[in-house]
Amino acid sequence: MNKKTSSFLRNLRQSNLNICPFGSSSVRRTMKDPLELHKPKIIYQNSICKNFLFLDSLQKPQSSVRFFCQDMLVFQLEGNEIQKRRLSTSTSTSFGKLLYPRRLSFDSRCFFMSDTTPQFAVDEMKKMMIPTEHDLSQKEKQLDFIKHRHLIKHCNSMSDVLDMYSKFPRFSSCNYFITMWRIAKNMSEDQKRFERQLLYEHPAFNQLCDQVMKEAKTVKLQQLMFTLYALIKIGIPQNTYVVQVLLRVVQERINECDETCLSVLSRTLEAMEESKNVKALRAGLRLLVDKQIWTLEHIFTLQTMMKCIGKDAPYPLKKKIEIKAMKELNRFSPVNSQHMFGALAALNHRSLTLLNECSKMVAANIHGCPFWMLMSILQSCRDLQYQNLDLFTAIAEYVTTTFDMWKMKQVLALLLAFQSLRFRHIALMNLFLKRVLDVSQTLNQKEILCILHVYASLNHVDECENLRFLEVITRALNTYLPKISSLNLLKAVYCFCVLKHFPQEPFNQLFQENIINELLMSGNEDEKTEHMLHQVNACLDLEDTSFLKSPAITLKECSSAPFRSNEEVESVLLNLLENKRLFLKNVQLPHNYLVDFELRMDSKRSQILPISEADEFTTEPDILRVALLCVPRSAFCLGTTHPRGGLGMKMRHLKALGFHVILVNTWEIKKLDMNLAVTFLKNKIFSQEPFSTAPEFAT
Repeated sequence: MNKKTSSFLRNLRQSNLNICPFGSSSVRRTMKDPLELHKPKIIYQNSICKNFLFLDSLQKPQSSVRFFCQDMLVFQLEGNEIQKRRLSTSTSTSFGKLLYPRRLSFDSRCFFMSDTTPQFAVDEMKKMMIPTEHDLSQKEKQLDFIKHRHLIKHCNSMSDVLDMYSKFPRFSSCNYFITMWRIAKNMSEDQKRFERQLLYEHPAFNQLCDQVMKEAKTVKLQQLMFTLYALIKIGIPQNTYVVQVLLRVVQERINECDETCLSVLSRTLEAMEESKNVKALRAGLRLLVDKQIWTLEHIFTLQTMMKCIGKDAPYPLKKKIEIKAMKELNRFSPVNSQHMFGALAALNHRSLTLLNECSKMVAANIHGCPFWMLMSILQSCRDLQYQNLDLFTAIAEYVTTTFDMWKMKQVLALLLAFQSLRFRHIALMNLFLKRVLDVSQTLNQKEILCILHVYASLNHVDECENLRFLEVITRALNTYLPKISSLNLLKAVYCFCVLKHFPQEPFNQLFQENIINELLMSGNEDEKTEHMLHQVNACLDLEDTSFLKSPAITLKECSSAPFRSNEEVESVLLNLLENKRLFLKNVQLPHNYLVDFELRMDSKRSQILPISEADEFTTEPDILRVALLCVPRSAFCLGTTHPRGGLGMKMRHLKALGFHVILVNTWEIKKLDMNLAVTFLKNKIFSQEPFSTAPEFAT
């Protein structure tokens, strides 16, 4: 019996050793809580602690996790200082939450290291410690910030980040990609391209991509959004497996989005090309915006989403966004007002109220506005067909007063944007013209063509420097004649014709037979090219160009200019003259010119004479042939009656054909009733003021 008892006790002791490897001297004490108001607290006491990790009750979430290690150093935060001590055999360490073992050394309040741990790792762990008095969410935010700052501090390239990942593979994979993006932000495109190649060749890159895909469903959605954005911005191809997996995970978790996630997702989709997953996410984003629009707190978030949801968004959603923006107008900062132009252009929604209010704020705070923002505003105005004379004037005056701080290319880009909006600021154009005279020898071919296009389109004349300007531009263009393309040569010559300048070298080269044949055989711009050739030919025929060796070339007749319906003006003219025989309408002239209405008047402009089709092209010296041209608002520079390039050249050529020109503004006729319209037209026709003339160019 004694033998059986001793055998039983020996077996029981051995089984205890298998369960708890602390030897026979180990005693476990459990503090019982009858009401179960507290988590059970277990204290282990042992004189000989094995060097291994023991995790008790993983299946019980309520139990605290204990780690017992031999020959380990403990770094613990006490107050604001980090205390280092060796772990004793009776140490009991409590942790705030149950974590996976691979993350304990980063998220726990204590950090365990062996005596052989390098001092470098010890120092880095000290840097990552944060105060324990903060709540958990605040702690994690600060910890992430410290992690990013630490990585950026020790990494100069994206490859360095992967090297760091190789040393610390258990660190959050999302933070590595976010760090890569923050490093790549300051790189040029060539540097990014080179760094991406090194990235793909790095042995740890695939491992990092695998890890980020595994963690995609468990990390915070905000961190996942930033990771996807980082992948796109550093240039990882959109069709790669890692990007598509993250897109699918974001689709599954899109309902978890808060305002920050919506903002980051909007910026990400804005930078991506169209694909099935992108379209699905954009559709989901539209639904979320429609649902959460009234709860958005930040105006930039609203503007970012406006740029993302795109032109194809349903009109009710666009209107709802407009109403939300209108409600937030009193909170708009100058920067918010500047960005609203681009947001509305991306949404393709022309809200005049919003644009007008934002224009006032931008004009009032224009000083200090960067060049790229000025260009964005002007391009958005062009896309939205929005013209605000006060806004454009404020921008132009700001550039004029700070002219010396702007590069020539920047001013030229702004002038091109103004030209597309029909805005002509005389002081700025004269100032730029003087700079062109100073740096004419450094102008390249593209700049020369742009300058000619701007000044010809706006029909701008500098009374003092016009002749010198044209001569300088001609000399600059002549240096590029041996290598200029046929189409660019035609555009330059056409601009010279508009400006009433006829330099011999460009004209002689243009009218070579091989160049003319090449232009007439061009495909996409055939009609436009043929029109410019006819206009150049008309200049050679109707203006004083006898000094040119190039004769007018023979071109096939282009299609007649389409007759324009001017029923309102015709009705007013009938009420005024009360006789159809006193005018002709839609008169076709040589060189494809069309006159809307032709009148015959005495030399004193006091009487209208009858006219018939038989004597259409015959006239007596004391009888004036008057051409009434019905012109739209777009034929003039914005806010003025200054004719643009095409209209100015037509007026010159009609004068050469024997006509006196009267310009009738159709938009003014349309907004008047019949009696006022008759009075308006009567004052135009029987005025004692000189007839309308094109701007006089100094030649």
